[in-house]
Amino acid sequence: MYSEQRDIDAPASVVWRLLIDTHEWPRWGPSVRAVEAPERLIGPGHRGRVQTSVGLWIPFEITQWEPERYWAWRVAGVVATGHRVEPNGLQHCGVSFLIPLWAPFYRPVCRIALQRIAALARQSVLSVGSRR
Repeated sequence: MYSEQRDIDAPASVVWRLLIDTHEWPRWGPSVRAVEAPERLIGPGHRGRVQTSVGLWIPFEITQWEPERYWAWRVAGVVATGHRVEPNGLQHCGVSFLIPLWAPFYRPVCRIALQRIAALARQSVLSVGSRR
């Protein structure tokens, strides 16, 4: 497996929520235009469809799940990325995408996604702070 990772100045819980919220996927995932799923937040065995950036709808299934830490999926029946969050103190965490060996071309996409997740997490932290 390949890995792309980034340290993020936000609590792991904030980043985890971004990773499991299907409404957020199009905001941070360059290859995701839309999501259809029975529930907004994914969990073990969750299924749905993603619309790719080129407009195709393809099915997904969550195949691995460690609450608050890791999830992986199959997209169109093929093993796809894993998503890991590692707390690093109360206000910091590391985020990694694990990329199958068959998909090295997906590394730049994951780098962009990590940049977007960092920005969304920062906005979330700032908006919570401004409400206090």
